[in-house]
Amino acid sequence: MSLDRRTLILATGAAALPAAARAQGGTDPRMGERSVGPANAPVTVQEFFSLTCPHCAAFHRDTYPQVKRELVDGNRMRLVWRDFPLDQVALRAAVVARSFPADRYEPFIAALFAAQDRWAFARGADHKAEIGRIAALAGMPAQAFEAAWGDDAVARFVLEERQKGEREWQVNSTPTFVFGRRAVPGALPFDRFAQYVQENSDQ
Repeated sequence: MSLDRRTLILATGAAALPAAARAQGGTDPRMGERSVGPANAPVTVQEFFSLTCPHCAAFHRDTYPQVKRELVDGNRMRLVWRDFPLDQVALRAAVVARSFPADRYEPFIAALFAAQDRWAFARGADHKAEIGRIAALAGMPAQAFEAAWGDDAVARFVLEERQKGEREWQVNSTPTFVFGRRAVPGALPFDRFAQYVQENSDQ
C-alpha cells in the first residue's frame, strides 16, 4: 500500500522525538527488536509493514507460513519486523503489539492480520474496541490495553522507526522487504522471496 497525504502528516510527529525517549530503546523491551529466526542466519531480511495494509495482510496469510517453515525454521534467514504505520489506527495497533512480550508479538500481529477486515475496514467499526477484543483474547487485560493504546512514548519510537525506513531504504509503500542491502517493494510470492534470499546467501 502506498503512502498518501495523511501519512506524511502523521510522520511529522516523530521529528521531535526527544533524546530521552530514544534512549529507552536500549532498556525498554517494548522498543526492542521484533524478529524470528536464528541470530547467526546467513541472511537477514527486514519487513517494513503496516497493520492496516491489505497487501501486508495478504503476504502474512498467503506467503509468510511457507517463508517461516522453509526459510526461517530451515535456518536460512532471520526476519526482522519494522513498523511502518500508514495511519493512526495502524500506529496504535503497532504500539499495542509491542506491548506484548516479544515471544507473543508474532501471534498477535498474525491475529490482527487475520481479522483485518473486521477491525480496520468494516463500515462503522470501532477500531479501538475491535483491537481491544483481539488483545483480550491474546491475554492482555483491559487496563493494560488502555495503557498501551495511549502510550505516546512507544508511538514516537514507532514513528522514528518509520522515518528510518524512509531515510535509509527509501521505503514509500508496504510491504517493503530489505534483503541484505536491496529493498524490494510488494507482497512477494514465495518463489521470488526465496530467490532474493538465495541471492544474498551467495554473496
